[in-house]
Amino acid sequence: MPEIKENSVYTREEAEELLKISRSTMMRLIKKGVINAAKIGGQYRILGSELLRVLLPEKGYETARKIYLKSRDSIHKMEQSLHDDQ
Repeated sequence: MPEIKENSVYTREEAEELLKISRSTMMRLIKKGVINAAKIGGQYRILGSELLRVLLPEKGYETARKIYLKSRDSIHKMEQSLHDDQ
């Protein structure tokens, strides 16, 4: 297995290969915010550090997931508040 370098930038395709997941799974993870990716020129770019975060041991994953869910809930509340103000 190739080494994932923390400071490298990977294409969506390279990340799929490194994580051994399908395109549809990668897109679902990106859209749900499980994997943070930047869209540049119509193509996704993913930091190596982000791929390593996804591969953390279970305890690290659970911590990251709790942070994600809390931030997602906060964003949802802000969006709802903005919608209610209109």
